[in-house]
Amino acid sequence: MSPAEARLKDVPATMSEAEWSQRVNLAAAYRLVAYYGWDDLVDTHISARVPGPEHHFLINPYGLMFDEITASSLVKVDLDGNQLTESEYSINPAGFTIHSAIHEVREDAGCVLHLHTPDGTAVASCVEGLLPLNQTAQLVTHDLAYHDYEGIALDHDERPRLQRDLGDKNHMLLRNHGTLTVGRSVASAFERMFHLERACTMQVRTRMLGPTAYPVDPAVVEKNARLLQNRDRAELRATTLVWPPLLRKLDRLDPSYKT
Repeated sequence: MSPAEARLKDVPATMSEAEWSQRVNLAAAYRLVAYYGWDDLVDTHISARVPGPEHHFLINPYGLMFDEITASSLVKVDLDGNQLTESEYSINPAGFTIHSAIHEVREDAGCVLHLHTPDGTAVASCVEGLLPLNQTAQLVTHDLAYHDYEGIALDHDERPRLQRDLGDKNHMLLRNHGTLTVGRSVASAFERMFHLERACTMQVRTRMLGPTAYPVDPAVVEKNARLLQNRDRAELRATTLVWPPLLRKLDRLDPSYKT
């Protein structure tokens, strides 16, 4: 049996190979978020667009811990919030508001990842936001948007403002709330979140040392911003260099995410 035939053998008869592959990658992202300690009980959410013209997307069943999620347990929904696959679970209504807003207007949003980590939320709650204090932060700050807090995101009227504030950026600090990243793939959304969360932690730790941050020349910040403008290169790095070893890590820990 060829590798391609082996992959097809695992694909349920009711879905395409493309959808199943997206499910496996999204389930992997949930497990990795749990592995890195970024989860928040059953709250926060990651979505991935189902390949095709319908703007359907996959999201977590509301009530499972992230380390329980599998490819087959993910719920498929449309932009009106209708669940298109059977599940004993519903979906997080605030999660639907946020993710449907982005999938509605961003054709390049293959994946949207949203977290409530302590350091990410701390920086999102500071007036200064995320500063280009170091190299890791500068991977993010050139491509970073902000959205003011309007309460728990149950009001669909918030979606146009979220869409406007995000624009074409791929990183966002949701003020007084948390972090968010967008990627063409699960891989690039996850790598962006890794850098965003790490930059927030570095800023929190730097601030703990007092007013001692060593200044970065603004010309250097601008130089890095120009260097990082190529999104095709970023996507290639995420999908071919970063994501495969992360999947191997998961396979060693617990390959059940693929079921």
